[in-house]
Amino acid sequence: MMKFDIKNNDAGSSARAGEITTDNGIIETPIFMPVGTRGTVKSVHQHELTSEVNADIILGNTYHLYLRPGTDILEQAGGLHKFIAWDKPILTDSGGYQVYSLSQRRKIKEVGATFSSHIDGSKHTFTPENVMEIQRVIGADIIMAFDECTPYPCDKRYATRSMHMTHRWLERCLTAFNSSEPRYGYEQTLAPIIQGSTYTDLRKQSAEYIAGKGALINAIGGLSVGEPHEDMYAMTDVCTSVLPKDKARYLMGVGLPENLLESIALGIDMFDCVLPTRNARHGVLYTAEGVIRIKNKKWERDFSPIDPNSTALTSRKHSKAYLRHLFSVKEILASQIASIHNLSFYLWLVKEARTQILNNTFASWKNVMVAKLKQKL
Repeated sequence: MMKFDIKNNDAGSSARAGEITTDNGIIETPIFMPVGTRGTVKSVHQHELTSEVNADIILGNTYHLYLRPGTDILEQAGGLHKFIAWDKPILTDSGGYQVYSLSQRRKIKEVGATFSSHIDGSKHTFTPENVMEIQRVIGADIIMAFDECTPYPCDKRYATRSMHMTHRWLERCLTAFNSSEPRYGYEQTLAPIIQGSTYTDLRKQSAEYIAGKGALINAIGGLSVGEPHEDMYAMTDVCTSVLPKDKARYLMGVGLPENLLESIALGIDMFDCVLPTRNARHGVLYTAEGVIRIKNKKWERDFSPIDPNSTALTSRKHSKAYLRHLFSVKEILASQIASIHNLSFYLWLVKEARTQILNNTFASWKNVMVAKLKQKL
């Protein structure tokens, strides 16, 4: 049976170390989930996600997987796990983020959201009901409710209407989810999403509503969409102060390494973001000592390892000069090495945070680390 257990609460903050048990494996929290939007984490092989990155879970995107390869192919393959040869847990975003990111290609009504495909312009309507069915077919262990992710800034009247519609959509998601069965013989769980933009009263109201559903995992959405970090932390704090302590908390779409640590201190257990792989493809590397922009000329003759302390062999084996060369000649290997490095660092960071929580030393360690993480090397 899928469950969440807390192993320790940090003595100096609201940070927690826990475990989410699924039929496809245990997820130790805090956890960062590499984003595999279309059934692949860009530039990184599944073998490397296990051997180099040490990922416990990855994320897929309902909208993109629905369009390509399509649910018929995924169902014939036996679900996304088998299709991509990944035997650990998978979480799928519901497509709610595309309601935000594809604002020029969609129309929102009470029934759901109608999209024009970014591939061929064809029309598709996502409803709470069919999004539950699509995610059942994809075979995710953790299925996200269909919601509207509001932009920033957002008028309060719009944010209020959107929040209430997200709540009504959740009721329809729950009805559809509870009246259906998993496709592939393992348990799936539905995670609702808190909305409310950057308005404290709306966030509190939404958190109370979502908390009342008794879900194993509760998500905080609609943040990291351009608002100041201080607002993101403030809204996260509002939500975690309301959400039940014995359920996992997922802050969607976050973020920079320092964002992870500050949010862990507020009681967040789960994260995802495209930032480590997207920035890797542009030559931005994250380390425990600060940020490296590997394309800069200063690294041209630096033959030291990319990161001698990395958990990834790739980062210990190859030099900064070599990686810079790969970027300068536009070799695909540059993106692969940089992506493996950044993801392995993110996973090291949350796993080290977990160790510090278990030792009741997280708060002081976090303060030292955050200052280092912001440095430019």
